[in-house]
Amino acid sequence: MQRSDPGRRRSPKQWLIKKIVAPFSAPRLDMAKDYELVRRFQQKLAAARTRPGKSWEDHRLPGLEQDPEILIRVFRPRKFQDSTLLVFFHGGGWVTGNTDSYTPACTAMAEATGRVVASVNYRLAPEHPFPAGLRDCYQVARTLIQEPQRLGGPADKVVLVGDSAGGNLVAAVSLLLREQGEEPADQQILFYPVAHFDHDPATSPFESVREHGEDYRLTNLEVQQYLNLYVPDPKWRIHPLVAPLKAEDLSDQPETLLITAELDLLRDEGEAYAEGLRAAGNRVSVHRMPEAFHGFLTMPRYSRPVRQAYRLMNAFLGGVRVDEGPSTPEAGE
Repeated sequence: MQRSDPGRRRSPKQWLIKKIVAPFSAPRLDMAKDYELVRRFQQKLAAARTRPGKSWEDHRLPGLEQDPEILIRVFRPRKFQDSTLLVFFHGGGWVTGNTDSYTPACTAMAEATGRVVASVNYRLAPEHPFPAGLRDCYQVARTLIQEPQRLGGPADKVVLVGDSAGGNLVAAVSLLLREQGEEPADQQILFYPVAHFDHDPATSPFESVREHGEDYRLTNLEVQQYLNLYVPDPKWRIHPLVAPLKAEDLSDQPETLLITAELDLLRDEGEAYAEGLRAAGNRVSVHRMPEAFHGFLTMPRYSRPVRQAYRLMNAFLGGVRVDEGPSTPEAGE
């Protein structure tokens, strides 16, 4: 994939995006103290965007061993494309986000893809640090891969989907399923995932950390604060189930679609993970969403990056080989 030149000047559109999203960047927040405030804000924002009338149903699956039950919110499209089940792990730095705050995004995903979406309400840090949330996601994935009818309907294919920290959890769950000898998902879709443990501009191996770590919605400081809350013990942050790029063996992973955002500090590590999967013999499609920033999947459905993302998803889920390059999104039209 072509890399952007770190020395190039920003376009007028990028300059405008920076001005719009800068007030929401992390230096104005201390996530170690303000995560509960962010959670409440997300709930209010989602409530304002949720259409009246219930368009989903809630299920509960047993947790792993002594873990509590796990809430699954199921979204069914009005018009079905096929019987694929999309098992969704939400973003939010493993600390914020839940099925309520992601209800607008999951409703849009079900309608745009014509597939059932099962959103997993996994446990959050710091109340439940690593590996609690991962255990919940693993248990749901394992159960639904084996018994997709548990949610009230048949499924010919089970696909793991996640954005940001949720993309990280998708990668970790797929690695864990292989390690445990469990049946894998049929495919996986990762949006701008966290794949590495180091987001310090002075030491990170990725240029996007230095290029976009202070300008846009997600900042270096915020990612590090999230990691500190999710994995309090620093020695565990280099574990492959936290930082998938540290995995020595990336073989036998599901066919993958990985979508990054051009103006995101996580861009390069996500693309490096895609390259690692491909080098290990997996089928991988990767696309960098032009002039998009971190978290774009939760934007309104009519937003250009969201529309393009769903074109990519539909092509990928329909068995069309998704090629790299800026023209890729149009292939699904």
